[in-house]
Amino acid sequence: MSWIERISARSRRAHARTRGFTLIEVLAALVIVGLGMLAVIQAVSQTASNSTYLREKTIAHWVALNKLTETRLQRTPPPIDETSDEVEMAGRTWRWTMTVTQTPIESIRRIDISVRPAEAAAGSSLASITGFYGTAIAPAGSALIDWDGVLNRQRPRGRRSDDDRAPPTDEQPNEPNGEPVEEPPSDEQPSDQ
Repeated sequence: MSWIERISARSRRAHARTRGFTLIEVLAALVIVGLGMLAVIQAVSQTASNSTYLREKTIAHWVALNKLTETRLQRTPPPIDETSDEVEMAGRTWRWTMTVTQTPIESIRRIDISVRPAEAAAGSSLASITGFYGTAIAPAGSALIDWDGVLNRQRPRGRRSDDDRAPPTDEQPNEPNGEPVEEPPSDEQPSDQ
């Protein structure tokens, strides 16, 4: 046998021994794949639970907004009190609690609404909003708002009373181009004293 045949025979035997994986290598590979799959499963589970929570929070917020809108559309102000009821939305029963309080402005009331699933604990809240109900209105043709709830006398549209006029200033009003605006002549005669 020549030296070339001996070397090739040795390399064939060595190659035959290294063709497969050992049991330890296979087990190590399975452990690594298992840990990777566990991390993927946990990430998917966390995403699913987050999306469920966000869905429920969104629906609870809608319930609160619906109740606030319904209260604001009433002709009379809501009573200063705490009320609670249940409503069904998106195939689930929700419990809302509305607390109405008086603000320092007589004609405005604050409305706090909290919403939770009906089966949740009484003190919990999944969504809460705050809104206001006001009866302050401006008389027709005026930009002044009656915050005290006492209606001002009605004036014809376009006519202003003395309280609607701005206080006099020393400065003369200017046009957009910077030139002074001339005041129209007044009907009142100046008094000589």
